[in-house]
Amino acid sequence: EVENLIDLEIDGIPSSSKARNGRYQRSTSDWGYVGDLVEDDDKVGLYSYKVQSTITSRLANTMIQAKMVNNARRPQPIMFDVQVPKGAFIDNFTMDINGITFTSHIREKSEARKMYAQAKAKGKAAGIVRSNALDMENFQTEVNVPPGMRIQFQLHYHEMIRRKLSSYEHVISVKPGRLAKHMEVDVRIIEPQGLRYVHVPNSLGDHFNGITTISKGEKKAHVSFKPTMAQQRKCPKCSSTAVDGNFVVQYDVNRETTGGELEIFNGYFIHFFAPENLDPLPKNILFVIDVSGSMWGLKMKQTIEAMKAILSELRAADQFSLIDFNHNVRCWRDNLVSATPSQVEDAKKYIQTIHPNGGTNINEALLRATFILNEAKSLGMLDPNSVSMIVLVSDGDPTVGELKLTTIQKNVKQSIKDEFSLFCLGIGFDVDYDFLQRIATDNRGMAQRIFGNQETSLQMKNFYNQVSTPLLKKIQFNYPQESVSDVTQSSFHNYFGGSEIVVAGKVDTENLQHLESVVTATAANAELVMETLRDVEELDGFMKKDRYADPEFTRKLWAYLTVNQMMAERNAAPTAALKRNITKSILQMSLDHHIVTPFTAMLIENAEKDEIMLADQPKDPRKGCCPGTLGLTPNAPNNNKGIPAWANVTAVPVSFMPEQRSPPVSSLSINRVDNDPHFIIHLPKSQRNICFNINSEPGKILNLVSDPGTGVVVNGQLVGAKKAENKKLNTYFGKIGFYFKKKDLKVEITTETITLKDGSHAITLTWADTGHIIRKQLLISVKKESNVTITVGEEMSFMVLLHRVWKKHPVNVDFLGIYIPPENQFSPAAHGLIGQFVSEPEVSIHHQTPGQAPEKPQAIMEVKGNKLTVTRGVQKDYRTDRVAGTDVLCWFVHNSGKGFIDGHYRDYLVPHLYSFMKKP
Repeated sequence: EVENLIDLEIDGIPSSSKARNGRYQRSTSDWGYVGDLVEDDDKVGLYSYKVQSTITSRLANTMIQAKMVNNARRPQPIMFDVQVPKGAFIDNFTMDINGITFTSHIREKSEARKMYAQAKAKGKAAGIVRSNALDMENFQTEVNVPPGMRIQFQLHYHEMIRRKLSSYEHVISVKPGRLAKHMEVDVRIIEPQGLRYVHVPNSLGDHFNGITTISKGEKKAHVSFKPTMAQQRKCPKCSSTAVDGNFVVQYDVNRETTGGELEIFNGYFIHFFAPENLDPLPKNILFVIDVSGSMWGLKMKQTIEAMKAILSELRAADQFSLIDFNHNVRCWRDNLVSATPSQVEDAKKYIQTIHPNGGTNINEALLRATFILNEAKSLGMLDPNSVSMIVLVSDGDPTVGELKLTTIQKNVKQSIKDEFSLFCLGIGFDVDYDFLQRIATDNRGMAQRIFGNQETSLQMKNFYNQVSTPLLKKIQFNYPQESVSDVTQSSFHNYFGGSEIVVAGKVDTENLQHLESVVTATAANAELVMETLRDVEELDGFMKKDRYADPEFTRKLWAYLTVNQMMAERNAAPTAALKRNITKSILQMSLDHHIVTPFTAMLIENAEKDEIMLADQPKDPRKGCCPGTLGLTPNAPNNNKGIPAWANVTAVPVSFMPEQRSPPVSSLSINRVDNDPHFIIHLPKSQRNICFNINSEPGKILNLVSDPGTGVVVNGQLVGAKKAENKKLNTYFGKIGFYFKKKDLKVEITTETITLKDGSHAITLTWADTGHIIRKQLLISVKKESNVTITVGEEMSFMVLLHRVWKKHPVNVDFLGIYIPPENQFSPAAHGLIGQFVSEPEVSIHHQTPGQAPEKPQAIMEVKGNKLTVTRGVQKDYRTDRVAGTDVLCWFVHNSGKGFIDGHYRDYLVPHLYSFMKKP
């Protein structure tokens, strides 16, 4: 599969599109009058948005075209942003800029990069491809267009339409982004087997009821969607478009009783195999469910709902069990049990009791599942005709146990031993879907991404339904060697009802009389043998008479299957030498058939070849391929699961200047206490940072927040350095306690462990873990050896940072820092060393004078009726750099904050880690 996100930017219009004397060429294409286009505020008009798709024997060729014009008085970027189905092959892209045409070529990656580098050195345009790993891949092109100019984008891609749940489903993303004067989606279906039905669900919404037309014949169909500009509007007076979603066409074909169809055309054969009238095979199925903390909330609720429905659909002949895992692995039953009504009900009750928390130990969970299946087989508990499988449901990467993905993949492969299949469901945006796909295809299964929303349950049930009815196992296709060559995969582990097996190859046209397929497989009651053959002359005549049919459909299908098969073989290659050989074969196929794969790049050039852009896929999807290129990833998911936005900051450069408002450390500024303990209080209204230190004794407990209104307490216990330096013993926070009185929850964080206490019940993680603990809508997210984030609904969040030092350091010790955003919804009654600043005091700073050091001026600060001498200096924010920290400018208050804080710092000492304080 090709996973591409393409960002192209032309730095100004190409020089070749300018005529002599600096005048722009007029367009040679006649679009008609464009002055009546509906424009957004950017004055960009969309003249037409057209999608044309033709399906020929399951091969869909799709073209998306947009014609746009810049009616503004200034140059501005115009974007072409479309979504391509995951797994589709992009094979062509063109742009026409006021009559200057740019076309694309596929090149080997290093060659393309060399040409790109030469072009970039001359100041030409550039772009990159990025992996997006969603079900749709964003192809995004941006061109800076001068005023009055027109531009046309056109993208071509092809894919094989897979059969799922007894239906072929063709999905086209239609997201023009604005109203189009002319809008059209045109789909034509040509199926020599004959069409059983054609259906277009209302996937774009009720707004477009009655607009789609369907014309169906015996072997052909035409689907048309042409909303007028008025019909596109969200409302009668709206200037925005309601066309924003997927246009879906579903159909199925007629089948012979054998379920096989052999189509031969232009030197290739395609064998479609989908028998239906067979008894289901019994299955042995283990459900392995991730119940780590990140599954908390809607995802877990929807998973439980789906699992209860799935368990109800098990047949009496099936055997099953359940495994749920976080940092530990638990089995509902240690062995397979029959799917009797009582066992199914008991399993439902067990699932209902699951409460997600902790880390993610995928390796141990999958090895436990394979052990149960392997043990059942060795004990003779499995029906020889049954099908064994594991279904993994997870939303995250491994965080506990074995963390190396390649090792997990190897462990599971060795344990499964090609005896049964692994199917993977990845939930949400953060899951490493590529890993799930590799480990599934490596073990005769498949993977699917589903999204953590209200439809999660339905998506899970649909995925299960694809594998719930095994009809055949150990399927082998045999073709006469004198007639065929270069046959794609011809042996399959399982065939599931409602799906389809497709085999392709090259054919010797002189030996067609010998071409037939003998299919052997294990069915429910006997060995099954089928023979299939197609009337070649009839197909040849039918295809050549239809002007919409793709005459290259057999070659493209063969290439599509071959490249995908080689990609899977490459992922599973046991040696580097074999992987290199497969890579060379994939590259050659890519060049021969003009398709973008991870080993090729697309060059977009004008006719004179003096303007070049590169569409390339970097090794690291998160980084650009080449220095200086612009890469944008819109709507990119936040990979820090459970971490609030304020916890990820950008460093602010330090510059000393006369007193002025301090720039916030991030877009959401933070109150923090870190190091010896150094307090930094950000005052949002005056945009100032005020700092002070607290010098106390080891063992003392300081109150940071005491809020009787919300029932929240945050206290920190001091720990001393190993010895004094310059007659002063530094102290740090070695333990921080949180008390949420209304939830009756306590959290204790030390330099060794993180513990959640709920009455007599306690859950503990160490800093060696990455995981989550959830209780009563309180989420604790632990990032290994880095930080802990506590989130309380949408009202509050806190971050605690871990500072490790060299264990043999003669002075320093491990310590903690705490960061509290001022947006936390404390009550007006809140107090404490940090909590008192919920009500921001009036601060005036004046009479600035040079200090003893030039970079440390002094000034007078008036606050709370006090006049204090303060010093301009630098403190550290350790959220982005835990070693060196990020410099933060602030005004430093001496004498442990006296005059800035209420009372004396000793007023903030409390007796216990969870004590409220009394106001000073």
